[in-house]
Amino acid sequence: MTQRMLVIDDEDVVLDSCRKIFTNEGIDVVTTNSPEEGLKLVKDSNFDIVLCDWKMPGFDGMDVVEEIYKRSPESAIVMISGYPSVERATEAMKRGALDYVPKPFTPEEITQAVQRALKKKIELEKEALNKVEKIVKNLKFPVPSAEDKAPPTIAETVAQSVGVKKVTSPWLSVIILGILAGAYIGFGGVLATSVTFDLSKFLGIGFSKFMAGAVFSVGLMLVVIAGAELFTGNNLMITSTLAGEITFGKMLSRWTIVYITNFIGSIIIVLLFFYSDLWKAGGGALGAKAVAIAYGKVKLTFLEALTRAIGCNWLVCLAVWMALASKQTIGKIFAIFFPIMAFVAIGFEHVVANMYFIPMGIFLHNLAGVPLPKGADPNLLNWGSFIVKNLIPVTIGNIIGGGLFVGMGYWSAYLAPKKS
Repeated sequence: MTQRMLVIDDEDVVLDSCRKIFTNEGIDVVTTNSPEEGLKLVKDSNFDIVLCDWKMPGFDGMDVVEEIYKRSPESAIVMISGYPSVERATEAMKRGALDYVPKPFTPEEITQAVQRALKKKIELEKEALNKVEKIVKNLKFPVPSAEDKAPPTIAETVAQSVGVKKVTSPWLSVIILGILAGAYIGFGGVLATSVTFDLSKFLGIGFSKFMAGAVFSVGLMLVVIAGAELFTGNNLMITSTLAGEITFGKMLSRWTIVYITNFIGSIIIVLLFFYSDLWKAGGGALGAKAVAIAYGKVKLTFLEALTRAIGCNWLVCLAVWMALASKQTIGKIFAIFFPIMAFVAIGFEHVVANMYFIPMGIFLHNLAGVPLPKGADPNLLNWGSFIVKNLIPVTIGNIIGGGLFVGMGYWSAYLAPKKS
């Protein structure tokens, strides 16, 4: 890239000499005998080198040099003077000049002065860069890698770090985070019902299911990104148990407390939604949809609930597993969105989600008088059916789906001792 030079001097002979000398060196030379024009040129254009006379009519070249340095600190400035002195040279350097050459000068002298100035400019820039690098290095800020974790690395993280951290966290922390997780999944349930309660008659059942899954995924996003303890995600702790990092008893104790606190968090959202009267939207159609969802879940056979739960937590734990692979928040969002959208759209059963959906239906039917769907068994939507016909089989199925197919599956693939 061609270097550019600006020469500011009130003597035409100096301008002509510099133009001839440096044009022959392959430099693009711009000249002016006006300090005002020179300052304007510096402001509007980029110059690698600026030669400036010290004494010009009406101007102190020292002030011009100082102003050039302020406007174009990347330029190598050389001062020219017909009145050379050590004091003047020193002052020029303080104002921003990198070299100083007296008049009259030979082509070799002015060329050498420019070369020295350019070399010094490069050295100063390197020195400044080294100082910045040293400061940054001393701060010891970790530079996050943009690369996602590979599957074997995820397995090691889950077994050696995630599971161990969960069983060693303080009980109070686990209780609070468990309640939050239940509430976050409850929020997803409220949103899914609110968005889709009358959508199928306009866009069809398939798209309605897709939208329910799409918006429900916000629940697990809140759990993973904001931080909370979810029973279904914690089924991956089986990997740590198989790897010998935690005991089976400790895993079960944490599962139990998280399971109970997830239920508490879900009931908090049930109460908020029930007493908000938001379920009366659409002339009560939203509440009717919530009751229909709850009834549809308690009328499942044991085998139906079990198998749907296996598929559900297989996908949920894959969502958590893939979110652990990503080091960026946007990557975690995409990792969570698709598996969660899939399980809801398919119609699988999630135990913590059902801790919201079914109690919501029970509250609305028994306390607010929202009717059951036509032809429904009036004795089916109650707490006993909730526990026996849904909570038990879905819990078992979720443990199988997440613990066996994901946790144990990847442990077998990547961490199990290999037989020689």
